[in-house]
Amino acid sequence: QVQLAESGGGLVQAGGSLRLSCAASGRTLSSYAMGWFRQAPGKEREFVTWISSSGGTTYYTSSVKGRFTISRDNAENTVYLQMNKLKPEDTAVYYCAASSSQYALAYSATYHYWGQGTQVTVSS
Repeated sequence: QVQLAESGGGLVQAGGSLRLSCAASGRTLSSYAMGWFRQAPGKEREFVTWISSSGGTTYYTSSVKGRFTISRDNAENTVYLQMNKLKPEDTAVYYCAASSSQYALAYSATYHYWGQGTQVTVSS
């Protein structure tokens, strides 16, 4: 069993930056691919980015490409999401998730473990 806990959310002005962390306990994250998803009010949860278990491969949804960066520190059992040039449309609850699969990582059903989420609010 893997427990995930997100932190680092908050209120920021448009154009600002935030760094989200996802700390794991229970098992080492090194064998899991990790993803970040987000859910805005009244909308379905959507994929943001994923990183392979080794950290060698990443993928981003087009709306965040060039602004967000996912990384991981397997020694610290933590995954990060650096978010720059934030826009009001980035406002959402952000969730990290872990998957033992290395495929179909843009789909939430691929993930086995989820955190509780952290709120990110971007004001205009």
